[in-house]
Amino acid sequence: MARNKYPEETVQKILDTAERLFVEKGYDRASLQDIIEATGLSKGAIYHHFASKEDIFYSVCDRIGQHNAEVLAKVRDDSSLNGLEKLRAIFKVSLQPERQAKMFCMMPYLLDNAKFLATEMQSIFQEVVPLFVEPIIRQGMADGSIQTGRPRELAEAMLLLSDIWINPIVRPTTSEEIIARCTIYNQLFSGFGITRLIDQEIIDTLTGYVDLANHPSQDLKSAD
Repeated sequence: MARNKYPEETVQKILDTAERLFVEKGYDRASLQDIIEATGLSKGAIYHHFASKEDIFYSVCDRIGQHNAEVLAKVRDDSSLNGLEKLRAIFKVSLQPERQAKMFCMMPYLLDNAKFLATEMQSIFQEVVPLFVEPIIRQGMADGSIQTGRPRELAEAMLLLSDIWINPIVRPTTSEEIIARCTIYNQLFSGFGITRLIDQEIIDTLTGYVDLANHPSQDLKSAD
């Protein structure tokens, strides 16, 4: 059998195809056979690079996450903003439809898949908090825009509540519940000088994701 001279291109083709199918059908309904047929590759070629559909899915998510990390890093390193302004900007860019809509279409509800939920929490503790949110809070402490003596714990609490409690993809929810949680979220962190973190634009985006989670393939077209 001839060796594949372009393994990176093959991997890219698999991931591009799988991402499109996950968006169109959702993770649960898109099968490995769908990916095989859509790529035109043999089952052996797929398994040479990935152990399972789940393995492919994590690689797709990692690719999206790498792009998101680049965007967050630009906000973190923007010298024109103080700590609180950066925190607000981080929340804005994290929820922009062109990036997040795909995740809402692809993912099953996290409470229905303990492994996906654990992966999301691991990302919060090991990546997003130490690399992006905690440094921004520490800057806010230094410039006086954020008041806390525990930046790591504050960052963890903020991310756990925003990514797990408020996030519509964790479990089925309603727009009214999202709005109520956002109101409580703002009240909880106002004592640290963190005001208007979740504004009306973010609330509108989150409530839009409630519909997107229920009608993924149809609503994604309007989000792109």
